[in-house]
Amino acid sequence: METCPPRHFLTLLDLTSAQAHDLIARAIELKQRQHRGQPYLPLQQRVLGMIFEKSSTRTRVSFETGMAQLGGHAIFLAPRDTQLGRGEPIPDSARVLSRMVDAIMLRTFEHETLELFAKHSQVPVINGLTDRFHPCQLLADIQTYIEHRGSIQGRTVTYIGDGNNMCHSYINAAHLFDFQLNIACPPGFEPSPLVLKTDDTRCRLFTEPRAAAQHADLIVTDVWASMGQEDEAAARRAAFADFCVSSAIMAEAADDALFMHCLPAHRGEEVTAEVIDGPQSVVWDEAENRLHAQKALLDYLLANA
Repeated sequence: METCPPRHFLTLLDLTSAQAHDLIARAIELKQRQHRGQPYLPLQQRVLGMIFEKSSTRTRVSFETGMAQLGGHAIFLAPRDTQLGRGEPIPDSARVLSRMVDAIMLRTFEHETLELFAKHSQVPVINGLTDRFHPCQLLADIQTYIEHRGSIQGRTVTYIGDGNNMCHSYINAAHLFDFQLNIACPPGFEPSPLVLKTDDTRCRLFTEPRAAAQHADLIVTDVWASMGQEDEAAARRAAFADFCVSSAIMAEAADDALFMHCLPAHRGEEVTAEVIDGPQSVVWDEAENRLHAQKALLDYLLANA
């Protein structure tokens, strides 16, 4: 009997718009249920393998806690714990691990590593972060916006900073959730043209952050130097000096605009303490929602598999 190929979550575009909206609604429902103390255990006897080639706080804790709250179990695997760290071919590791666990979350550097792993996996593979995309964070971000302000459809989101994995996933989100995305980057740090083609009708590039922030409903930023770019940190600080999200930039946005950051944050670099610790910031709700959004994702990928 032929088996259906697994449903992977490598980018947001692995979901349709309807599926993405349903998943966010489910995340909000599961959050409310958890806060009411009502158990929901659809993943008993299910195991999530978590492979971390990049370090993490929020990704590890949210997935591990999420599996426990859904009745399942998670296994943490660092490079030193696996044969991947000793040079085993990625297809071989994918074939073996996917015969033992029910889903695999991979947090790695090159997106091609994730795609190759998924190609040879018999179970769903989830992108816990790559250099190109960070879709799980976007699920949490959209959930957070909806909880605070309602539908994001037709709203204006301004992303300020490096055209990195977060920026790329916001481009995908603009397509799925139908919002305008203003992107402010220094010259030379723009997002990938190939990713921009996802939805160039909804995305506008700026080189001046205050112009990009005008009338925005949500302001988002990220660190200027991601993991693996530490040797570029000084040069990036110089290039991004005018791209710190300050009260002056927030003042250009709508009066009820929210501020988000995926964390960890560097106060005084990409955002001032006044903004991230101020009344418009929802970064702690955003961080918590990694747990609830990923529970909804795990439920979607595994509950009926």
